[in-house]
Amino acid sequence: MLLGIAYFPPVSYFALMAKGFRLSADDVEPSVVYLEACEHYRKQSWRNRCRILAADGPVYLQFPVVHPADGRPVRDVRVDYSVPWVVRTERAITSAYESSGYFFHYRDELFSILDSHPETLFDLDLQLIRFFLRKTGICADLRLTDRFTPPSEDGMSPYGEDWRYRLHPKRPSTVLSDLQLEKPYFQVFARKYGFVSDLSIIDLLFNEGPESITFLMNR
Repeated sequence: MLLGIAYFPPVSYFALMAKGFRLSADDVEPSVVYLEACEHYRKQSWRNRCRILAADGPVYLQFPVVHPADGRPVRDVRVDYSVPWVVRTERAITSAYESSGYFFHYRDELFSILDSHPETLFDLDLQLIRFFLRKTGICADLRLTDRFTPPSEDGMSPYGEDWRYRLHPKRPSTVLSDLQLEKPYFQVFARKYGFVSDLSIIDLLFNEGPESITFLMNR
């Protein structure tokens, strides 16, 4: 499977990763996931934005990059720390999830990644992806692509199923329904807004904690 990197990726992103994960009483078979490391950076993607559920409804959080970035190899794009976006992001996440069941269990380790100010977008996203894999319990063999291949009409690539550009903030996704995972879980503001599907994995983890794997693998 081939995915683009993403910042606090949506639940569907990890549902795809969990699809190839097999767990039995005597064996663990990780899913093999390639992350696109050779593409050019694209604006308005999940690579530097995410969506959470706050008191005012679903909101997007994003971080700035050092320009010019569009058209530059994604691994060379640097994060812009000249504005205090880390503090703002941590405040927004705290405001949205401090009353959730597992916020304080995961907060410090998660915020330490942001506070460490990884230099590049790729490194920041990769650290976050690995964090969420550990905490959700998904076992994935992450590998990086060694060359760029354009998307094909059949949705396949030399690295397997190609999901790089099929998950996008401006396009609806059918991943969860296709995997029969279109189901609700507890959300802090559900009484006000109803259940909101396919938010950032942060929403699932802070609300469901260790049970997140149950949701992602349809157990």
